[in-house]
Amino acid sequence: MRGRCLLAGGAAMTVSAVVLDERDLVRIGLFVVLLPALAWVFARRARRTLTVSRTLSPARVPAGDTVTATLRIAGGALLGALRIADTVPDAVGSSERYPPRFTVHRLGRRGARVSYPLRPAVRGPYRIGPLRGRGTDPLGLAEFSRDLLAPDRLLVLPRVTPLIGRPVVGSTAVGRSADGGSRQGPGTPDVLIRPYQQGDEMRRVHWRSSARRDELMVRLDDTPDPTGITVLLDRRDSAHRGHGAASSLEYAVEVAASVSVHLLRRGEAVDLVLEDGSVLVPAGSGGEDDVARHLDALAELRPSATTGLGGPAADGPAQGVLAVLGATSADDVSGLLTAHPYGGHAILLDVEGWAGSGTGGGTREAATRLRSAGWQATVVPAGFPVEQAWAAACGDTTALAAADGAAPTGRARPSRTPAGAGR
Repeated sequence: MRGRCLLAGGAAMTVSAVVLDERDLVRIGLFVVLLPALAWVFARRARRTLTVSRTLSPARVPAGDTVTATLRIAGGALLGALRIADTVPDAVGSSERYPPRFTVHRLGRRGARVSYPLRPAVRGPYRIGPLRGRGTDPLGLAEFSRDLLAPDRLLVLPRVTPLIGRPVVGSTAVGRSADGGSRQGPGTPDVLIRPYQQGDEMRRVHWRSSARRDELMVRLDDTPDPTGITVLLDRRDSAHRGHGAASSLEYAVEVAASVSVHLLRRGEAVDLVLEDGSVLVPAGSGGEDDVARHLDALAELRPSATTGLGGPAADGPAQGVLAVLGATSADDVSGLLTAHPYGGHAILLDVEGWAGSGTGGGTREAATRLRSAGWQATVVPAGFPVEQAWAAACGDTTALAAADGAAPTGRARPSRTPAGAGR
């Protein structure tokens, strides 16, 4: 604006001086016109000599963690100031109202380095950028705006909660073993532990973990299921309530991610399928590569417009099914039983709690229908911690009682050592 005003004023002064035949005034007018033109040349030269790079550390991060974005600017000496602004989505930015903006007045031999934090609250892929720069001359008479840097990709992974144990995933109606293929007894221990409960044998106390946690922990000599497990995730938009990180869909994704990572690290083969029977991530060779594949796929998962629940019927009873479901109607139960006739374990989210309308009777009815068909079913209310929901699915009576009552708002601690239990 300042340069345009000088151009207009200098041109008017020059024309007036020519009309009035004032040669000194003509020289002044020409100088005023020339000044922003020279500033334009300087600003354009400064634009061509800049080199900018962006680094995201880390480039893959769980939701809720902090990412540091670092900008490095190098090049020749600045003829004026450089104002840069990075483009950051509201769901990722450190501030919901203001994007990160910086002003660089000088560049040393090593250039300039600026950084800012990102705090993504919701999983998903995000574009960080483009980086826009606005260079000015020392007098502020001319400026150039352009994109200095292309966008970078930030992948926000779903939260993963550490879990212990394994629930029953087989049908009680067709004679599948009650432990769902998880066999107890001698063999290679998986070092699973849980809090001490009245009646547990003292020889199963895991003393090292008890000393670390300051409470008695019981060892479960549990070997992985060689047949693997199918984790079914219900991502239907119509089956979930709430928005953003506090929605029931995000809770279901967190449960699926935590279960998949837990089972994979136990050495089990995990197939991750969706509500329509499509395979999101097939079982692999195991290891951390499989963990990364599951987390990456869940990070980019989006709601589906599908209204039904089911898919093609399973070929045989070789794999157990663990289904994480939203709102489930009678037709959905029928479709699930048709697709998986050999039974499984369903974790049903009472989604009406996420909508703020209290407890829904439809979820309890769906759980009853599944149990009558030979399935195991666990109803999870809104706000219930993921590790407690998993403990309830594993048959922990304390967690089951908490799930049936009012949902807690925070992370629940395991019960303390019972009276009379020795060290």
